[in-house]
Amino acid sequence: MAYYPKRGFCNPKCADRCAAAGMKDRCLNYCEICCKECKCVPHGTYGNKDDCPCYRDKKNSKGKGKCP
Repeated sequence: MAYYPKRGFCNPKCADRCAAAGMKDRCLNYCEICCKECKCVPHGTYGNKDDCPCYRDKKNSKGKGKCP
């Protein structure tokens, strides 16, 4: 059984992460997927992905970064 962070953990972290995103809905969607899998979200609205290596290293089917 997978471990998920406490309910409500990802929503505020992803809201902060995606605050400046042009496509906010898409940013929130991918951020929440990554947060649930990695159990963390880098601070700030951009960059700082070394805070969370799992989040940084997730790739989409085209080999590009999956997490915003």
